[in-house]
Amino acid sequence: MGTLAVVALIGRMVLLFSVLMLVPLAFAIGRHDAAEQAFVTSTVITFGFGVVMSLAMRRFRRELLPRDGFVLVGLTWLVLPVFGALPLWLAVPGLSATDAYFEAMSAFTATGATALSGLDALPLSVNVWRCFMMFVGGLGIIVLAVAILPMLGVGGSQLFRAEVTGPIKDQKLTPRIADTARAIWVAYGALAVLCFFAYRGAGMSWEDAFMHMCTTVSLGGFSAYDASFGHWDSPLIEGVAVVFMLLAGINMTMYYLVWRRQSLRPLWNNVEVRAFYGVLVGSILLISAYLVAHDSYPSFLEALRFTTFHVVSIATTTGYASTDYAQWPLFAPLLMILLGCFATCAGSTGGGIKMIRMLLLVAQSRRELVRIVHPNVVNPVVINGNIVGDRTIQSVIAFMMIYGATLTGLTMVLIFSGLDVVTAFTAVIACVNNIGPGLGDVGPAVNYGGLNDFQTWVLTFAMLLGRLELLSLLVLLTPQFWRK
Repeated sequence: MGTLAVVALIGRMVLLFSVLMLVPLAFAIGRHDAAEQAFVTSTVITFGFGVVMSLAMRRFRRELLPRDGFVLVGLTWLVLPVFGALPLWLAVPGLSATDAYFEAMSAFTATGATALSGLDALPLSVNVWRCFMMFVGGLGIIVLAVAILPMLGVGGSQLFRAEVTGPIKDQKLTPRIADTARAIWVAYGALAVLCFFAYRGAGMSWEDAFMHMCTTVSLGGFSAYDASFGHWDSPLIEGVAVVFMLLAGINMTMYYLVWRRQSLRPLWNNVEVRAFYGVLVGSILLISAYLVAHDSYPSFLEALRFTTFHVVSIATTTGYASTDYAQWPLFAPLLMILLGCFATCAGSTGGGIKMIRMLLLVAQSRRELVRIVHPNVVNPVVINGNIVGDRTIQSVIAFMMIYGATLTGLTMVLIFSGLDVVTAFTAVIACVNNIGPGLGDVGPAVNYGGLNDFQTWVLTFAMLLGRLELLSLLVLLTPQFWRK
């Protein structure tokens, strides 16, 4: 009965998703572009599936148990990209079902890895759909559903905990989890509106401003152009992108607290936010000086411009590019990819293991070093003035072990499939951490379209693993989960 209740809720999710398809459909009808029929067909099919699933399973609705939440989140993130891929598959000539699903999963997980070439020539509605899926998936389709669908109010906390990022998932802004989800989406939406008008003011067209707003605040990185931000070669547009990537890289709940308290003090007092900005500023200065020392750019100011854009882009797991940074001396792109593994804050739209986990690991390591000298000392881990329990520390350590094993295992699988070490390793890091471009054959100047189907499916799984932070998905594969 539990599985049927989950299927009933997935039907509601699919119905909600069919409504979201009206956005690219409106662009297609307004422009009379070649993808109009593809979106009409996809919307009808998606709506039909949602209605059938909802009606067939409506008598099985009940309160969700903790394990139901994990099943629903996992299945939702597997099923919705199928419908998201449908208009891409119908509208883009020669696009395989595998690549269409990869593209949709990349959009939903805000990864930004693309298998498509010739983006400039695609129908506008197709690019809008790719970017809009990224906007919805960036904060979380489940969080959106909890916020706007009353039927998810019961058991909604289980879904919220299964999808929200970071090691500490019990913090609520409001007594009701639905109100908390709405507050987060309001903050996200406000940031999006500001970003949209800032892009427009900086020189983008209305359509480009909308699409790149979607992929900036979601820290996803899709673009409507093969050259990404190199299409404009504009320091002003790059500056707008940098500002909003930095704003989207911190916990969205911070903006609610700033608004409620009418003060920026919550931001300044948050150790994770300070570490996020501190690490990025230090890395920008280091890489800029490094590039000048290696004659990559003639002046520090020019190096600073390109370094700032790309460090912020990769560290926040957005993945925009304005030049082929893979041609820089190897230390620079490797450091940027390393930053993408951990720099963003928990509760942001960014990927990776999150800065808070790194802070907890550093604090725990420091505590163990003190214990070697003073075995009986009481030295708790404290973050933002709060003592962090040993249970949370243990979960972070377990997460890091699984994270390391996942990177190693998937890299070996790709090497076994025929990829070179650099391409395999950076592709896995880029997909698990939802960064987008890697190095080698999946660098910023190329894309993932050259991979075979097996490699594409491996990386599709890696993106999903990374977006759900490994444990929420891997727990479904354990025998203990399915025992009564």
